[in-house]
Amino acid sequence: MATFVDRVVLHAQGGDGGNGCVSILREKFKPLGGPDGGNGGRGGDVVAVVDPGVTTLLEFHHGPHRRAGNGKPGQGSNRNGAAADDIVLRVPSGTVVTTPKGEVLADLIAPGSSFIIAHGGRGGLGNAALASPRRKAPGFALLGEPGEHRDVVLELKTVADVALVGFPSAGKSSVVAAMSAARPKIADYPFTTLVPNLGVVTAGEVVFTMADVPGLIPGASEGKGLGLEFLRHVERCSVLVHVLDCATMEPGRDPVDDLDTIERELAQYGGLDDRPRLVALNKIDVPDARVMADLVRPLLEERGYPVYEISAATHEGLRPLSFAMAERVMEARAAQVVDEPVRVVISPRAVDDEGFTVTEEPEGFRVRGARPERWVRQTDFSNDEAVGYLADRLARLGVEERLLEVGATPGCTVMIGPDDDAVVFEWQPSIYAGEAPHSGPRGSDVRLEARLDELPGHGHRDGADDRP
Repeated sequence: MATFVDRVVLHAQGGDGGNGCVSILREKFKPLGGPDGGNGGRGGDVVAVVDPGVTTLLEFHHGPHRRAGNGKPGQGSNRNGAAADDIVLRVPSGTVVTTPKGEVLADLIAPGSSFIIAHGGRGGLGNAALASPRRKAPGFALLGEPGEHRDVVLELKTVADVALVGFPSAGKSSVVAAMSAARPKIADYPFTTLVPNLGVVTAGEVVFTMADVPGLIPGASEGKGLGLEFLRHVERCSVLVHVLDCATMEPGRDPVDDLDTIERELAQYGGLDDRPRLVALNKIDVPDARVMADLVRPLLEERGYPVYEISAATHEGLRPLSFAMAERVMEARAAQVVDEPVRVVISPRAVDDEGFTVTEEPEGFRVRGARPERWVRQTDFSNDEAVGYLADRLARLGVEERLLEVGATPGCTVMIGPDDDAVVFEWQPSIYAGEAPHSGPRGSDVRLEARLDELPGHGHRDGADDRP
């Protein structure tokens, strides 16, 4: 079973917001207590957070579906529903969050940095929050907003200063083990290393990380072998070190050809031309390998490569190599641009930006916009008063006026929302709020006035006085 996973598809679902509550205060000596329905709680978010103690995405490989909890509904006596807890996904440093189409959403490197993958829905307002001088006792509340659903790709790109590249069995893992405290699996057969191994190296006062990249063979950049799976781990490195096997017994192979082959794969993968290169001629503890190293070293130096003869088995030559790595790591760190403090750029909305669009389609007229779509999702269409309240909001936003401008007529089809999740209705301009029998004109509430008539000392609505 695989113990290292560096790419997964995650299906995240934010929690739904709780519904608002419809309630009227009913207490002794308070016949006109008014609305006291509380608001619904917010749904939970799905959040990715960098945890230095996590090194793989294996957890999400086995459990790719993550859903946050829903907010609690509001209650009477102005009691708001509880907000749901967020779902925290602990990911390794170097995790890149992208859309399935490859658009980068977040690059998580610093410990503790986070990104909200799927937002929870807002809680619906209770009728107490919807009360106003024009609508004194709303008989409806807003529904909680559905949580956001998002499919993302989590891709781990190892954060290391130095990357060791080379053919299988060139001794990369042995170099990591000899120069650091890491203890990777080592054997004398190809593809022993199935995961990138990281080690921390100290050279004088410089401390840096080093990783070996497994599985590079001819055609790796095209998906052959394991190379394509692990080439992404080279992208963040500051220095590339070619580990060349000078003791190979395979026919048709020599250190120079191996270097050319690996360089071709790196060039086809792209984005690594600016990284400084070092060459480590490994296994010189073998007599024939030392002879081979003496032969190829002048050829490589003519190409401009700094060459070091090493033996991971006897540790010969590792100290000079470590200081050469440290020097180039420090140069790369000094060349990095210091991140400026985060600045919040406030971009005011354009004067002519209405916040929504109305377009004519063969099926009718489609309304798109964050606010009208959210209002529709929060409307209880089984309540006529709630539908009238939605009509009020759309009219104040200017949707009715815009529909008239683009040629809409009463009775035509209007769709609010995207194609796959739109609310479709026959448009009737100026729908009055509250078409129930107890309702009056928009903005008034006959129920409240009727209760006033029932109280001692109050006359009828027409002003007549029935007292003796």
